[in-house]
Amino acid sequence: MPHAAFSAASPPQSLCLLRTSALGDVTHVVPLLRTLQSHWPRTRLTWIVGKLEHELVGDMAGVEFLVFDKATGWRGFAALRRQLAGRRFDVLLHLQVALRANLVSALVLADLRIGYDRVRSKDLHGLFVNTRIAEQQGQHVLDAMAGFLQPLGLKQTTVEWNIPIPDSAHEFAERHLPGATPTLLVSPCSSHRLRNWLPERYAAVMDHAAARGWRVALCGGPGAFEREFGNAIVEKCTAEPIDLIGKDTLKQFLALCRRARLVLTPDSGPMHMANAAGTKVLGLHAASNPQRSGPYSDRRWCVDRYDDAACKFRGKPASELRWGTKLEYPGVMELIETAAVIERFEAFARQADAAP
Repeated sequence: MPHAAFSAASPPQSLCLLRTSALGDVTHVVPLLRTLQSHWPRTRLTWIVGKLEHELVGDMAGVEFLVFDKATGWRGFAALRRQLAGRRFDVLLHLQVALRANLVSALVLADLRIGYDRVRSKDLHGLFVNTRIAEQQGQHVLDAMAGFLQPLGLKQTTVEWNIPIPDSAHEFAERHLPGATPTLLVSPCSSHRLRNWLPERYAAVMDHAAARGWRVALCGGPGAFEREFGNAIVEKCTAEPIDLIGKDTLKQFLALCRRARLVLTPDSGPMHMANAAGTKVLGLHAASNPQRSGPYSDRRWCVDRYDDAACKFRGKPASELRWGTKLEYPGVMELIETAAVIERFEAFARQADAAP
């Protein structure tokens, strides 16, 4: 039931959102935040967010950001505690169930503490909240987060991101992807390495796109693994792609997405960032269920082998697994055939060519 204390005429004075990571999940919080801003423009909004994730959303207007740097260990907790000293919020939206996030939530004083239902709770999450959202089966992660509005008497009727992209990021993207040539932007790596496809299969799809007259650009983070993985792809390519691995920031990646026609990626933060930027995504799913964690706005162009993975690695169809089960097994992404990805690319390209 909605909390009786709040209404359009009497909204909470202050509300704290707690979601520190990861990049994809942080993008899923943004529509929830936009809904709060739309309905309760006078409510002071504070978001406790991770250091990397702050680079993506930290310039959103009308929000106070408190950065929690998990890499610093207990010093990160101490720094956050100092920032929260003497403060109390009317509402805490506890949007993360990991043990570290539960401990962070203990630093936040709030009268109404909204958390997940019992089915989706773990790591003692229930001890840190006093109100739970309704249990729902079969939800996308973004819709699950929108459920935190229900105890407040609100409903997310539109999904809006509008994550700011500075002019300098657009200039970067235009410099590397000039003109209007149709572009396939490939972000091949997930932080969950067992979700990554095979380099030679990426190369085959990229060569196919290049032969069709598309410009192909390869991007990724600055880490050694992403550089090595990118090198393995480039070595297999016949047509050399534009190599931007380690060269773009999160904001610049959003700008690159805006200039791309299609983004090819596994289930990863860049998948959801591309979707938030309004770009279509050819998502690669075998280790995770695209109905739960695929690109929210449009999953028509995804390749889905999640059910095949369930049958192979769990001996039962996906419908018999608990919702949200990850199938991160060695070799699981080999279930995604090169021909299936090229077929989805071709289907998208034909539709794009036919558009006025």
